Amino acid sequence: MSEHTVRQYDVELDDMRTRVLQMGGYVEQQVVKAMEGLLEGDAALIERVIDNDKRVNALEVELDEACAQIIARRQPAAKDLRSIISVSKAVNDLERIGDEAKKIAKVARSLHQNEPAGRPRVQLKHLGSLAVDQLRKALDGLARLDVDAAAEVVKEDRELDSEFKAVMRQLITYMMEDPRTISRGIDILFAAKALERIGDHAKNIAEYTIFLVRGRDVRHIGVSEVMKEVGYPES
Repeated sequence: MSEHTVRQYDVELDDMRTRVLQMGGYVEQQVVKAMEGLLEGDAALIERVIDNDKRVNALEVELDEACAQIIARRQPAAKDLRSIISVSKAVNDLERIGDEAKKIAKVARSLHQNEPAGRPRVQLKHLGSLAVDQLRKALDGLARLDVDAAAEVVKEDRELDSEFKAVMRQLITYMMEDPRTISRGIDILFAAKALERIGDHAKNIAEYTIFLVRGRDVRHIGVSEVMKEVGYPES
């Protein structure tokens, strides 16, 4: 492979990584705006989030095509192949996060258009903040190829799961105490589950970063083993 070809190859890989991070930033804003719509009831913002999901889907298709083209033309090996595989998997998770943001926006639209009596006193602001923070940290770890940061995302996913369970318990309590809250409670539960899933997808992206850098697939091995893989024991 000539020096010019190697340089061009490196440019293509860098461009692909830049584009996936740009997609990540766009998807992050989708989640932020969906939560704003849910908390504030801004109808125009809610509709923009729903409509903008088409752009997320288009970005997934574009990046999948870019990955396929590089594999077909360059036949990458070793770390370059891991990079492409990791990007491709991250793109899939980002598209799924976009879907969850759209679900939250649709719940927001339903809640604010059909305000039933007996509104449950359950807030999703903290859960939403945890999910956005997880996603932001996962993308930052991918951008810097920082396995320590990625491992922290994996570890912190348990806090988000705990918060989701707490929200679920509160909602069940309110719905049992007052049947008038059931319809709204179910809607809020759907939104909460979407946020919990966003955390799961962020965790996946963090695991892909560890795979890219270390060459070890750390899915399904447990938090303790992930922390050991990056060089320090779980606290």
